[in-house]
Amino acid sequence: MGNSDVSSSSNDVTAEHTQRDLEMYTPKPSKTHRLASILSIVCAGAALISDGYQNSLMTMTNVLFGIKYKKEYTSTVSTRVSNALLVGEILGQVVIGLTCDYMGRKTALVATTCLIVVGGILATAAHGTTTDGMFWMLVVARGMVGFGAGGEYPASSTAASEAANEATLSQRGPIFVMVTNFPLAFGGPLAISIFLIVLSAAGQTHLSTVWRVCFGIGCIFPLTVFYFRIKMATSYLYKKGAIRKNVPYLLVLKYYWKTLIGTCGAWFLYDFITFPNGVFSATILASIVPDAATNLRKTGEWQLLLGTIALPGVVVGAILCNRIGRRATMMVGFSGYLVFGLIIGCAFEKLSKIVPLFVVFYGLMMSTGNLGPGDMIGLLSSESYATAVRGTCYGLSAALGKVGAAVGTQCFKPIQTNLGKKWTFIIAAICGVAGVLVTYFFIPHVTGEDLRIEDAKFEEYLLKNGWTGSLGATESAEDLKEDETNIELGDTPDESSEKS
Repeated sequence: MGNSDVSSSSNDVTAEHTQRDLEMYTPKPSKTHRLASILSIVCAGAALISDGYQNSLMTMTNVLFGIKYKKEYTSTVSTRVSNALLVGEILGQVVIGLTCDYMGRKTALVATTCLIVVGGILATAAHGTTTDGMFWMLVVARGMVGFGAGGEYPASSTAASEAANEATLSQRGPIFVMVTNFPLAFGGPLAISIFLIVLSAAGQTHLSTVWRVCFGIGCIFPLTVFYFRIKMATSYLYKKGAIRKNVPYLLVLKYYWKTLIGTCGAWFLYDFITFPNGVFSATILASIVPDAATNLRKTGEWQLLLGTIALPGVVVGAILCNRIGRRATMMVGFSGYLVFGLIIGCAFEKLSKIVPLFVVFYGLMMSTGNLGPGDMIGLLSSESYATAVRGTCYGLSAALGKVGAAVGTQCFKPIQTNLGKKWTFIIAAICGVAGVLVTYFFIPHVTGEDLRIEDAKFEEYLLKNGWTGSLGATESAEDLKEDETNIELGDTPDESSEKS
């Protein structure tokens, strides 16, 4: 997983040396600890549905605001409200990424949960002396939600990856995808379904109630796992591989520069395509579906179909990642942007007159995105870096992705206005080609090996380059007692057979 500029002696670890390091890094866990790891996987990843829900909620809310506040909700205000979440996410990914490396995964997860809940409450209660003032309060509240939701990426994903490494190494990739990207992708159809239910209950004449209730419901998802996050166990990988002081960032950059270009670049391209196409997809549908401009329900129903078609790609990507490899799966996904982007873009005038066919092709384009970069970029960002800097590098990669999302959101409407709607899909195809190239040349060939192997390589590299710090988090008395208990209760295969 190291880069080409690092000497082979620092990257190639002998079998004996690797085995010795693995034994040093992690004692044999007990069945109880394995169960705790499984619970940590679920609790770490489950609340990522918050980010998927919050992002997708703006898809229909943009249309609602355009109907309810026709004069006040200009293109500038729409972009400002949509980008508030993105700006918050960028800051959250960087800050929480550093936090989860310095202070631990659990501390970061508790902090992100609190931010999402408080920000969601403020968004639900957004008011002002003028409508413009209300939108400014919404911008601030959505920024707070974004900070928490953005922090979920490095905190949840690193915790889930490390827990999966301890619980079930051979299936770490598929499990990681299903507890991280699947909740993110499922948040889209869920947000639309809840929107339609609330709209049916409140009616088209009470749109203010509709959007406030939908924002309020977004506070529930992180609260469902809040207690379990407080109680979740700290992984052995973090306890033995963390660097709490004197982090050698210059050496980290020298060692991982090529991988960072790969994960940051691929994430930028993916979010540049998928985020604006997600946020403004309802706007696109409203422009081609008859009477949809005034009928929120009709737009929502087509949007729900679009999100549902995109969802199976997540499952397919989880299946493929172990069979053809992480990097190959991501290239297949980016190639889907090329194929379906060109089909929709080149035949836009004809497809837009056949709404079901347009939605199917649009959904397939989004589905291949989920299959490839949607699934793999988070997995690769969690597997390609050592435990000591996993949160930091993951957060940086995700933050560059959200920069791409912000740029894409800012450019989306000008592209539609000046070049036409079809060019949003043609540009997606061009980005698909760029994504394949970035993946091929900069993403490392990760095979799903034990994360401790990368930790051993990284530590050896640091020591050979003069680093004098130490690895390992400062453990509390409770942590030390837990380790002793797990070692005492841990059964080796030989012991188990003798007992049986």
